Amino acid sequence: MFRGIRPLLRGSTYSGALFAYGGALASLPLVPFALLPAMLWRDAPYGVQAAVSLLAWAALIGAVGVVPGTRRVLVASARRLLKVPLPDPVSGKRPGADRWRTPLWLLLHVALGWCGALVSGLLVLIGIALPGNWLRGELRLSLAGSSWEPTGGWGWVAAFGCLLLAAAGCALVTGALRWLAPRLLGPSPAERLALAAERELLLAERNRLAQELHDSIGHTLTAATIQAAVAGEVLAADPAAARAAMRSIEESARSALEDLDYVLGVLREEEAGTAPTRSLADLPELLDRLRHAGAVVEPELSGDLTQVQGTLSRAAYRILQEGLTNALRHGAGGPIELRVTAAADGLELDVVNGTDAGATRAGAFPTSGHGLPGLAERVRLLHGEFEAGPDGPRRWRLAVRLPARLAA
Repeated sequence: MFRGIRPLLRGSTYSGALFAYGGALASLPLVPFALLPAMLWRDAPYGVQAAVSLLAWAALIGAVGVVPGTRRVLVASARRLLKVPLPDPVSGKRPGADRWRTPLWLLLHVALGWCGALVSGLLVLIGIALPGNWLRGELRLSLAGSSWEPTGGWGWVAAFGCLLLAAAGCALVTGALRWLAPRLLGPSPAERLALAAERELLLAERNRLAQELHDSIGHTLTAATIQAAVAGEVLAADPAAARAAMRSIEESARSALEDLDYVLGVLREEEAGTAPTRSLADLPELLDRLRHAGAVVEPELSGDLTQVQGTLSRAAYRILQEGLTNALRHGAGGPIELRVTAAADGLELDVVNGTDAGATRAGAFPTSGHGLPGLAERVRLLHGEFEAGPDGPRRWRLAVRLPARLAA
C-alpha cells in the first residue's frame, strides 16, 4: 500500500504535472485561430463546427512541433520537470517518420494536460467545498441516480478522498508523459546510430590527442632531462656548450607548451587555435635537439622528402619522434641509426639503436608502456606495416612502412 502512495509524495510527480498543465495552457493562444473555420462556416451544425474547430486546433498544435528548435526546448523541459534522462537532439535533417514524433508528442502532451487539469481541478474544488458543506449542509453529491449529502466527519473523509484522487491524477499524467517522452522525444534508431558515430569520432579524436601529447611531451621531457644533466656537467668547463643546451631546452619546452595548450583547449571544448603541426620538414630541428642532448644520430635520408605532405608527413614525424625518444631513453648510449626512404609507393622509416640489458633494467626513465602500442595503432590506422623488436644480440630496431596513397 505504501508503495502505491509513494509516488504521491514525490516532488517530481507534481513538477511533471506542472509540465503537463503548462503545455495545456500554452495551447490557449491557438484557440482563436482554430475558431476561424467555424466562424466562416456558420451555417454548419454546431457539432460539425465543434469538430472542425478541434481538428484545426490539433493541426495548429502539431504545426508548432515542426518549427525548428521546438524539439530541443521540449527535451530540455522534459529533462528538468519530468526527470527523464533524454540526450540532446541530433542536429541535421531527420527522416520523414521521425519528423512526426514531435507533433505527436505535443498533441498527447496537450490532451493529457487538459484532461489532468480538468479532472484534478474539479476534484480539488470538491475537496475544498465538502468541509464547508459539513458546516452549512448545502451540498449534495449525485451518482447513478442517487444522492448523498455528506454530514459530520464524512465530509472531511470525502474531501480527503477527493484530494487524494487529484494527487493520483497528477501521478497518472506524469507517469504517462514519462512513458511517452523516451519514445517520442528520445532518439530514434537512426539518431542513436548518429549519436554512436558522434561518440566514436569524439573518442577517436581524444585518443589521437592523447597520443600526440604522449609523443610531444614524452620526447621533450626526455631530451630536456638529458640536456639539463649535460649542462650541469659542462657548466664550468665549457659555458658555451652549457648555454647551447639550455637554449635547446627552452626551444623544446616552448614547442611542447604549444602542443599542450592546444590539446587542453580541445579537451575543455574551447575554441582552440590552429593545431600545431609537425611534419618531416621539422625533422632537422628534432635531430638538433637530440644532438644537444648528447645523442649521436646517424641519419640516412633518401628520396624527395619535400614531396611527402599531409597526413603521411605528420604521422611520419610523430613515429620518428617516438622512436628516437625510445632510443634516447633505453639505448646503450651508442649511435642511433636513422633511415628515411621516400619512394613512389610509400615511405619507409627505420630507427636502430644499441641496447644494454643491464642499462635497460636500471634505466632512469619510467615508462607507461603505451609508446609502442600507440605507434602500432597509429600505423594500423594508416594501413601501414609495423615492426619493433631485437635486431641481433645488442640492437633494437623500429621499422615502419606507410603507403603513399594516404599522403593527402
